[in-house]
Amino acid sequence: MSTWAWVITGWVITVVVIVGYVALVLQRGRSLSRQVPPEEQRWM
Repeated sequence: MSTWAWVITGWVITVVVIVGYVALVLQRGRSLSRQVPPEEQRWM
């Protein structure tokens, strides 16, 4: 494998991991926000 193939592979793996983590955090936040009673919710 050439040097550029390794660089591109590293970038692709990094982006996929970050996007996956963001999706996980957003999903967890939405599920937790549904558990908060309406009178305790903050609106910004």
